Parts: sequence; C-alpha cells; structure tokens
Amino acid sequence: MDDVDVTLGPGSPSDLAAAISRSARAADGFGLDIDATLAWVRAVGPDVASASHSAGWESLAATAAVDVAGARMLEPHVDALQILAQAARADAVSTDAVPGEDATWGVFAAEGRGVSVRAREHEGRWVLSGTKPWCSLASHLSHALVTAWTAPDERRLFAVDLRAPGVHPHTGPWVSRGLAQVVSAPVDFDDAAAAPVGDDGWYLRRPGFAWGGIGVAAVWWGASLPLTEALARAAAREGADQLAAAYAGEADAASWAARAVLTDAAGRAGRGVDAPAVLAHRVRATVAETADRIASLAEQALGPAPLTTDEPFARRIADLRIYLRQHHGRRDLAGLGRKLVAS
Repeated sequence: MDDVDVTLGPGSPSDLAAAISRSARAADGFGLDIDATLAWVRAVGPDVASASHSAGWESLAATAAVDVAGARMLEPHVDALQILAQAARADAVSTDAVPGEDATWGVFAAEGRGVSVRAREHEGRWVLSGTKPWCSLASHLSHALVTAWTAPDERRLFAVDLRAPGVHPHTGPWVSRGLAQVVSAPVDFDDAAAAPVGDDGWYLRRPGFAWGGIGVAAVWWGASLPLTEALARAAAREGADQLAAAYAGEADAASWAARAVLTDAAGRAGRGVDAPAVLAHRVRATVAETADRIASLAEQALGPAPLTTDEPFARRIADLRIYLRQHHGRRDLAGLGRKLVAS
C-alpha cells in the first residue's frame, strides 16, 4: 500500500509515523502472521507509547493504512504501556508487576451479560476468578491489563501474566470474516495471580483515559485512508464519469472532517488539556461515522470486482467494518447525549 498523508499537525507527518509506516511495510507477513506482527509490536511499541499524542496517533493511523489487523495488535499494546507508565508515575503499581520489553500486552476491560471477573485478596495476594469476554489474542499475548470487580459497584485494574496458572484463554467461537486472525474470545480465570494497577476506579477516572479512546479513532481513520485514495485513483482514470468524481469528492471531504477533529484533539492534548469524556465521545462518533461512510462509498463506487478479486482491498473492508463495531453506534451517541445533559 502506498504512503498516505496521516498528518495531524502543521508540516509533514512526524518522523516516527514515517518510520513506523516503513517498518510495517517491510515486515514479512505484517498483520497476517501473528507472531511476526507481535514481534514488530514489541519493537515499536515503546516509541509510540512515549511519543506526543499527535505523533502517536499519526503512527497508529500510519500502521492502519498499511494493515488494519497490524494496527489492531499495536493499539492495545501501546495503550497498556501508557497506562502502566502513568501508574508508575503515580506510584500506583508495583515495579515487580511490570515485565520487561519482551512482554506483549492486551487491555481486557469489556463486560458481558452473564459473565464477570471478581478480584479478592487471598493469603496476601490478589487473585482473579470468573470469565472476561472479548479478550483479543489472549492465546498469543504474554500479559494483559484486566478490569475486575472488587465490590458490587467497584472495579479495579490488574496486571496479569496470561501464561500463569489459572488463566485459560478460549480459542473461540470466532467466525468473523473481518480481523479473522485477531481472535477475540473469553478468558477464564481460576484464582489467577494479579497485581493491582491503581485503586478502585483509578482506571476510569485517571487523567488521560479519554485520550486512549481517541487513539482507537485514529486507527479507524488511518484504515479508511487507502479507500479514499482508491476512490481518487478511480476518478482519475481515463473515461471516469462524473459519479466517480463525486464519490471521490465525498470521501475526501468526509476524511478531511475526521482529520480536522483528530487534529483539534491532538492540539488540546499538546496544550496539556485533559480530555473530558465528552470530547472522546465526539471524536469517536465523528470518525466512526466517517470511516463507515468511506467504506460504503468504496464498495458502491468500485463495485464487486475489488471485493472479489483484490484480497488486500476486500480484507481491509472486512477488517475495518468489524473494528468499527467497537463503536456502539446510537448507544454511544446516547451516552454522549447523557453527558451533555448532565454537564
């Protein structure tokens, strides 16, 4: 995939984003070979996690422009590293609980109907028991940050070694055509050892929580950029009609609007402003709608041929659509509305 413009600030994309793009394109089996991609994630993750929000989001977008699944593996690893760094600065996590650079991280914070994970202290240590749904790549990762209930209305974040006794990842069910290799299945915990990261509620109330959600939006936007480029190329072909130009124009305008929203958020982050939850909701809603619309425009304008004969294109569409389901559509918009009413 050719380079695309992932700039979220003045000038050209950051040196880090450019380097991330080059290394991802050079990596054998990037996005498809899980072990090889996770090795790449371990190598680049610390640089992305320690970068400014603008450079970090550009890097996530650049990765998604190369391969959506590759970005899907990088984003939670970076999020976990940033959470752990923040916890360390706040003296909210034991240094003994944080493994070295060989670790690959997930963030398992989803809740599901009829399942939950409980945390309790037992003989001077914390243990987790129960089932956590939607744990992406749990069979391949070495560690994860896992939310667990310490009381009926209190949750805490814990660092867990996924290869330790008492941790049992499921291999499915996972019949998704999008992100097919990034299996998101439950994990059973049976008195699994865990190290607290912050106190009850710290994970959600910590400064910077909302910035992590915006990082996911940067991935969605980056994943849509090659589709916008494909529409532009179709409009430039000899004999292209006015409709081809209209599709390209609509996609470009939508993508530019999403870029402007992300750029505004990056500017706020650069000024040291903490992101209120309402900002993350606005950014995610705008970018999710944009990326979904661009995918639809690409399908309509380019017809069935690339969906049936161009494997990277068809996989990008499928991967992006399943990734976008992390945004819950009108339910998340309802959450935004409730926050506006309450403010």
